[in-house]
Amino acid sequence: RSEPMAPTLQMTLMPAMLLLQGAAALAPAAVPMQSHAVSAASAASRCAAPCMGEALVKLGTRGSPLALAQAYETKRRLALAFPDELADDSAVEIKIIKTTGDMVLDKALKDVGGKGLFTKELDVQLLNGDVDICVHSMKDVPTWLVPGTILPCNLEREDTRDAWISPKGTSPMDLPAGSVIGTASLRRQAQLLARNPGLKCVNFRGNVQTRLRKLEEGVVDGTLLARAGLKRMDMTEHITTVLEFDEMLPAVAQGAIGIQCREGDERIINYLAALNHEPTKVAVDCERAFLAALDGNCRTPIAGQARIVDGELLFQGLVAKPDGSVIYETSRAGRPEDAVKLGTEAGEELRAKCGSMEDFFLGEEIAPEPASSMSGKATDGLGGYSD
Repeated sequence: RSEPMAPTLQMTLMPAMLLLQGAAALAPAAVPMQSHAVSAASAASRCAAPCMGEALVKLGTRGSPLALAQAYETKRRLALAFPDELADDSAVEIKIIKTTGDMVLDKALKDVGGKGLFTKELDVQLLNGDVDICVHSMKDVPTWLVPGTILPCNLEREDTRDAWISPKGTSPMDLPAGSVIGTASLRRQAQLLARNPGLKCVNFRGNVQTRLRKLEEGVVDGTLLARAGLKRMDMTEHITTVLEFDEMLPAVAQGAIGIQCREGDERIINYLAALNHEPTKVAVDCERAFLAALDGNCRTPIAGQARIVDGELLFQGLVAKPDGSVIYETSRAGRPEDAVKLGTEAGEELRAKCGSMEDFFLGEEIAPEPASSMSGKATDGLGGYSD
């Protein structure tokens, strides 16, 4: 099997970390969303020609270290693509926007609304003209976009595989029954339990640094993270093993960065066209069509990956019961220009096999995060421990 490509991203995290320290102060207050059509049109009109002294591009992002790394990478690429306009440091302003998903960390994603939790507040700022673009981890973006916005750009994708991190075994298969795995992902839980039913999966959220600290403290015996995120933050030394697709099929759009803007904002669309990596966008469009056909979200164990190999688009996907007792898999091969069609057909095939989707996805839930083995205190989901 052809191994996923891993383009090198040269990151400088110091500016990101400095900006992160002021995230709470910089985060804008929630703004009521205006009528989509009126808001998008008026925002595009206001931002067509920035006023004197304003940044040419206002970039909205979440405030986690990974999100900021992705934002600074986007800023760097804009400067390289448009040196006469955007090379000056003040030309692209990065604005941190706190999302509900960043603030509610003590519950599983499925219990607080799913993936839209990481994008709703950014959508508001974009439609109201407070930012011109939003930079996302594509796997956090719902398959529907708010009317008045488009997502025309994907940066070149990183290695999409999952990384296994554990001091107790080189693979999840090596751990004995009763071992505790930290993950908030039903996709990962289902595939883990299908191969090692004795494992116990517990809710495990927070940014990458928080999760690694909890692992070091012995809160869990192992965890999984996207290798792409670890690489973007220059933290691959923490990886125990990179899992191949037949061990852990990654999430739809994992490893891809997407950039969203207002529909009809030709100035911004022109900037983003220069950054778009078409092979990545084709693969991500195929995967998201698969997810949409299954009506998938954070409540559903679904995985899907597409790649272009020798000019042919190859797709593989799966859907599983949360406890891993049943897994349906599918694959497709075809022309890159048929990406959405291939993904949709693959999703419809598995949907037919599942029957009632609501009944199919009933099953074992991810357990709450345990108490720290060192302090004996229950974690608060925010990187600390409750009294």
